[in-house]
Amino acid sequence: MMEQKSNHTNLDGVHLPPIEIKNLSVTYRTEPALWNIDLSFPEGKLIAIVGPNGAGKSTLIKAVMGLVPITAGKVSIYGKQYSKQRNKVAYVPQRGSVDWDFPTDALDVVEMGLYGKLGWLRRPNSQTREKARDCLTKVGLGDYADRQIGQLSGGQQQRVFVARALAQDPQIYLMDEPLNGVDAVTEETILSILEDLRKEGKTIVMVHHDLQTVDKYFDWVVMLNRSLISAGPIKEVFTKENLDIAYQEKQRVSLQ
Repeated sequence: MMEQKSNHTNLDGVHLPPIEIKNLSVTYRTEPALWNIDLSFPEGKLIAIVGPNGAGKSTLIKAVMGLVPITAGKVSIYGKQYSKQRNKVAYVPQRGSVDWDFPTDALDVVEMGLYGKLGWLRRPNSQTREKARDCLTKVGLGDYADRQIGQLSGGQQQRVFVARALAQDPQIYLMDEPLNGVDAVTEETILSILEDLRKEGKTIVMVHHDLQTVDKYFDWVVMLNRSLISAGPIKEVFTKENLDIAYQEKQRVSLQ
């Protein structure tokens, strides 16, 4: 499959980044969660956000979508406010933040990803149900469409939320630790899907905790510890020096 690029340009014909963050600060009560972040994400890359616990990794993703209040700065999606570009962004939350006791099945959860395109006054129909089924099949759960979401394993639940994001057909995927604690089949399935999305020119930004696999899975990395340590291609940025700064301690990671 040939890599595709979007045609998002400004009036001067300059290509707009999928996500641009300028002077971003987020404060919880009096404690800074993020401080003065300047960051522009490249298009068509698989991007990891790494840093120690409490570094603001999840907060950064949530700030992009306006899910947490911003103290200062601004975020733009292809040059516009997120509120005007919602249909270009899909979000996969941390599995631990979801109420898995909610009485709904896997197909309904995936179909919820299509509501934004349908509009709230239009009801799902056979076409949307079929698209949702196709997305479940892509993540290997075609036979689990009618299964109550709470009856699925942790890895299966994570794949359902990836399927929901796929149903939205966005340009940008924001994912909060989708590989954390999942089984090998789920990890392999998700990574294969992300590789296909990257080939299509989609931008995937993922909070990731396993430093051992950063250079194996990703093209680009953002190293964060409340403030931005460094960001760029893996070979340039994912270094022992930057790890020591970000984690403020010696790392047991062997970097080739």
